[in-house]
Amino acid sequence: MHERITLSDIAEQAGVSTATVSRVLNGKSNVAEVTRRQVLIALDVLGYERPETLHRASKGLVGLIVPELSNPIFPLYAQEIEQLLASGGHTPLLCTQTPGGTSEDEYVEMLVDRGVAGIIFVSGRHSDTGGDVTRYQRLRERGVPLVTINGNAPTIKAPGFTTDDRAAARMAVDHLLSLGHRRIGLATGPGRMVPAQRKRAGYEDAVTAGLPDEPLRIVETLYTYEGGASAAHQLLAQGCTGIVCSSDIMALGVISGARAAGRVVPDDLSVIGYDDSPLIPMTDPPLTTVRQPVEAICRAAVTTLLASIAGEQPADTEMMFTPDLIVRGSTAPAR
Repeated sequence: MHERITLSDIAEQAGVSTATVSRVLNGKSNVAEVTRRQVLIALDVLGYERPETLHRASKGLVGLIVPELSNPIFPLYAQEIEQLLASGGHTPLLCTQTPGGTSEDEYVEMLVDRGVAGIIFVSGRHSDTGGDVTRYQRLRERGVPLVTINGNAPTIKAPGFTTDDRAAARMAVDHLLSLGHRRIGLATGPGRMVPAQRKRAGYEDAVTAGLPDEPLRIVETLYTYEGGASAAHQLLAQGCTGIVCSSDIMALGVISGARAAGRVVPDDLSVIGYDDSPLIPMTDPPLTTVRQPVEAICRAAVTTLLASIAGEQPADTEMMFTPDLIVRGSTAPAR
């Protein structure tokens, strides 16, 4: 150990006893996994290189295919999944998609060629109701276990894990209703995608129940800043005083579009996002949003995949997780 760092230093940083630190450093098995991780984090924070005895042999490669990393929710998913895989002894292989870059199918072939033990798909083609889903069936026929995150098309036969998008949209609209808003719009993604369909259904549920005499105000656009700005222009033209967005990035675009139109958020327009990645509380104004339970989703997905790799046969069902509404400064009572 480096002479300037003692067991006591590590124990204090980790919030455990020096005896526990000693057991972890010596590779003893009688330490809870959560405690072991606390000690490893303390080592990293203090700049101490982990002893060779703590380096685990890999149990196999696991592919992780995610969309572009410019939307901060996807790095959040990737980081959580990679940590869970690594703590389970597997080596994650991160594959990111960009427009015009390597496709999902090309990544799958690369991963299969490298003998991966399984693949996790985040917000991939599995949520496209108009896409070809036979690729996933072919994977399973080749003996490659897989799980999906963020919405399975009805024809997908694979364990899926997702936030309850319908409930998310309902709680967002209900929040605006509680603030007295009557002209509420929805800025959502392409209608062929399962998450967009579910958010639209939740929006329709809440508006129909709470504002039976009001029309639905829905704009389909891209999950981008520019898409949000365009949606703001269209929904403001319809008289909206509140807008529910299908991602935080879209919500930031809506706020920009509103400002360009001379509107003040939240005085003139209340805006709600969706995701709640770490930087969102720092926006101006701090964004009210619906938080995805990323940690719970990732833990369930990784646990299921590793069980499948070990020979179990998980059910081909989709598990939905309840989101939370996080109220901040971008929503206010309607004038």
